[in-house]
Amino acid sequence: MAIITTQQLTKYYDDYKAVELSFTKDIIKTLSMDPRQVYVKCNGSQWPCIVNSSSFSSAKIIVGTKGGAFKELAKKDPPPCSIKYSFYQADGQLLSFFISGKVASIAQYMNNSDLAIITINYTQRPPEDFIEMIGRLLDATTNATRRKDERITLTPDSCRKLGIPKAECVITIQGVPRHCIMRDLSFSGAKIIILGLAQFLKDKEVQMSIEFDDPHEVLDLKGKIVSTNEVEDRKDMLAANIVYDEATLPLTYKIHINNYLSTVRKSELDQQARNEKAAVQQAIQEQRKAAVQQARQAAQQANATQANS
Repeated sequence: MAIITTQQLTKYYDDYKAVELSFTKDIIKTLSMDPRQVYVKCNGSQWPCIVNSSSFSSAKIIVGTKGGAFKELAKKDPPPCSIKYSFYQADGQLLSFFISGKVASIAQYMNNSDLAIITINYTQRPPEDFIEMIGRLLDATTNATRRKDERITLTPDSCRKLGIPKAECVITIQGVPRHCIMRDLSFSGAKIIILGLAQFLKDKEVQMSIEFDDPHEVLDLKGKIVSTNEVEDRKDMLAANIVYDEATLPLTYKIHINNYLSTVRKSELDQQARNEKAAVQQAIQEQRKAAVQQARQAAQQANATQANS
């Protein structure tokens, strides 16, 4: 996982402060969240609750209307409260923290009189760990649309930065697994090199199994071969273009692609800034040299005029 900077955390917070993220099963799995260790705390007591959604400024939680949490939070003047979040880290250790807030509204949940959905406005900025986890996910989801067709050519260097140990992968076509070589990846698809004939591959539904490190996982990506091209000097091999099934694309895949693109983009901007700084310094030096040269010429002209007079 790439090291995140304070500047990037601030950007996540500013860009996505009001964006509400629904805590679906896929989101909970991607975040490695333990829903059994999520509580709402109020007046020295805490009760289990379900986080329905959250942004960096508020959260919606679900509680039972007959429990102690609802009794405290539904008071006419509800006291301050906090939500306890729990996530598993890469080393298996549980990371837990509280975010303080105050009840903003209460409503019945899905026409179920036994459940209530309570909106809690945060009264403090969430911890950096929370901003990082949610920010990475929201940023990946946003860029999966904005930069969906931006291709990453797979080289030893790009594979290393992507956390892909090798460019080879397994693709399953009509239930038959076959080995292939990945040439490029994007949010929306991939290009692979595979043995076969075009008429037996084009328009076929496929599943790519790609291995990633940090953390180690094998992601299964469903898609379809939309076009093929011959490989030069190899009539038995084809370059096949695959478009993913967006509805089933794992969030973790989007995060891997986004981390790479964001890192490369930052490197490009840093290099551009260095080039611009060097150009400015060079221009200043040239101006100084020109000023010194002009002063020398003026002095020489003045001496010559004095000598002639």
